Amino acid sequence: MDDRQEMQGRDRLATADLWTFSTSPPLRAAELTGFSVEARDGGIGKIDEATDEAGRGHLIVDTGPWIFGKKVMLPAGVVERVDLDTETVFVNRSKDEIKNAPEFDANAIADDEQYRSRLGGYYGGF
Repeated sequence: MDDRQEMQGRDRLATADLWTFSTSPPLRAAELTGFSVEARDGGIGKIDEATDEAGRGHLIVDTGPWIFGKKVMLPAGVVERVDLDTETVFVNRSKDEIKNAPEFDANAIADDEQYRSRLGGYYGGF
């Protein structure tokens, strides 16, 4: 295997990991609906929906007034930990990193592979 093939293999693995929850103990994504979401530098909203579908896990977060009522999609791999007592999900990104991510359109994008690829490239670059 040459260096380029090895790098492509690592990129695919990193991308797959980005869409997989790695919290301990493992949680069902559906249990997270309604939880608050905290970036490294403050709250960003509440989880509107979540999925832990293999290789496609993500959260849809309603940002409320923070980004003028928009929703954002966060890959499962950015979830750092979950506090069940306070019903809070902590992510390993800043508010600016989340705000500057490719825009989410709930009507057209949730299963759009091009969008997921752009979002994965964006979050995988940190």
